[in-house]
Amino acid sequence: MSLNDHGWGNRPDPANQSGGNEPGNNKGGNQGPPDLEELWRDFNRRLSALFGKKGNGGGNGNKGFGSPGPNLTPRQFGGGLGLLAMVVAVIWLASGFYIVDASQRGVVLQFGRYKETTEPGLRWRLPWPVQSHEVVNLSGVRTVEVGYRGSEKNKVLKEALMLTDDENIVSVQFAVQYLLKDPVKYVFQNRNPDEAVIQAAETAIREVVGKNKMDYVLYEGRDVIAANT
Repeated sequence: MSLNDHGWGNRPDPANQSGGNEPGNNKGGNQGPPDLEELWRDFNRRLSALFGKKGNGGGNGNKGFGSPGPNLTPRQFGGGLGLLAMVVAVIWLASGFYIVDASQRGVVLQFGRYKETTEPGLRWRLPWPVQSHEVVNLSGVRTVEVGYRGSEKNKVLKEALMLTDDENIVSVQFAVQYLLKDPVKYVFQNRNPDEAVIQAAETAIREVVGKNKMDYVLYEGRDVIAANT
């Protein structure tokens, strides 16, 4: 080799070297770790957006891995919780409104006990579980059936069969119509008010039937019994 050869005695230039030491030339299976800085910035943006704040922007390169998390101070976090609690409280209080029609009365219960009777209009009570209410219709005619249900073919024999004065058994079926006067008694004094009316009507009819003969009950006095019972 000639001494004038520029390659003799000189250090090899790293820029001219090719091979596996150049990071850009390593095209093997090692892909390297994910961009943690970008993941952290994306996490900050999402969490900040959750609390109503604008994201930090993907182009901000000054915030690297290891920087403080979302820009939420304890005061801001507490303010978010306070706002959420306020919304829940408003919804809870709004659930206490109810409407009573002109033909109705409202019965307010406090912890299951009678509190007051409310007049028609838009009313408000303390929401559940402190208070509750029941709306009772006072003008509507209520009907209960004795001796049958729905149709005369659907007999209730224990109610319909009655003994007359001449010791004959007759089947009596009838309907009773009634109006409510006291909404408080309707709510509290009877667990099943319609059943109480059925029992009272059945007792009254049995007494009348038991004092009259079969022909009178079935034919002659049918309308009279219905009018006087």
